[in-house]
Amino acid sequence: MIKYDDYKVDPMIPGKQDPTVSVCIPVYNVENYIRACLDSVITQTYARLQIIIVDDGSTDSTGKICDDYAGKDVRINVIHKKNGGIYTARNACLDAVKGDYISWVDGDDTMRPDMIETMLSALIKEDADISICRYRHVYDDYILDDSTSDAYVFSGMELMEQFLKEDEKIVIQNAVWNKLYKTELGEDLRFPAVWYEDMVYTLHLLGRSSKSVYLDRAYYDYKCDRAGSASNYGINSHTYTDLIPNFYDRSAYLEAAGRHDLALISDYMLYKRFLIFVTKVYRSNDPDKKEHLRILDDHIRKNAPKFKEVYSCSIANPNEYRKMKIYLKSPAAYHVAMKLNDDIIIPAKQRRMRLGL
Repeated sequence: MIKYDDYKVDPMIPGKQDPTVSVCIPVYNVENYIRACLDSVITQTYARLQIIIVDDGSTDSTGKICDDYAGKDVRINVIHKKNGGIYTARNACLDAVKGDYISWVDGDDTMRPDMIETMLSALIKEDADISICRYRHVYDDYILDDSTSDAYVFSGMELMEQFLKEDEKIVIQNAVWNKLYKTELGEDLRFPAVWYEDMVYTLHLLGRSSKSVYLDRAYYDYKCDRAGSASNYGINSHTYTDLIPNFYDRSAYLEAAGRHDLALISDYMLYKRFLIFVTKVYRSNDPDKKEHLRILDDHIRKNAPKFKEVYSCSIANPNEYRKMKIYLKSPAAYHVAMKLNDDIIIPAKQRRMRLGL
């Protein structure tokens, strides 16, 4: 990994914008957001775009709004289909791609005006096959932006390792919308028929990358508060039928790639989530709380034989293993310890930090 401070890329002269970038936009019932989304795409400083909109059977005016935009901009192609879920809409986008590069935007989000130009310029400058950027968290009453002027260049599986660590300093993310990549990198790669479909797609996409560049500046605005957004759902049946199995498949993929060390990191992040899920469910008013806790307990105890090795991986925090050991001995004692930690210990640490002690 190579880090660059105050990283800059040259603007791409309009008359020499030769490669075509296919911007893929799957949409469903986003009539209140789609205009802002499309405005952010059609006004990109990089103009050579193929804009693919797949309307996944919207029941509001989303489809009509998209058609209106297509009537004003010849770069836009709208595909209307019967509702089949986000993975079918994403795959329909891929089927229509004709560009040299692929970029994504969700219908309730927006791109900064120079997103595509900057990411493509950086990709070409570094001779990489994928570029990634930070993004802004856009809430109803505030915006969170941790941008810097830094950039990082990764070789091979360095990018995968950074992705698995979930380090907030370098936000790779499961999502496809903060990435721009060569079309050939994703050749024959499809989104699977599961929830959290981009988690699987991104894993394989990163696994194919030989060189990548990460820009630590937010060029994408991610809408966090939209009611009905799939990303806003809490723990539900899909946590068990899709998310956790995706993690198991991810570790198996890394093992098959000969990276046992990375598989251990992947498992470590899953086991941390197990305890987070347990705490959330325990403190919730979910009528199915007892069943959720039983399922999570089964997963934890099934994986217990691997704990010693997993909790010794390169990024492991000893406190996480201590918490897991408490849980294994007594879930009740674990919940008491976590309440003490959340109500007393953490606030005390925060007070000391504010006072500079």
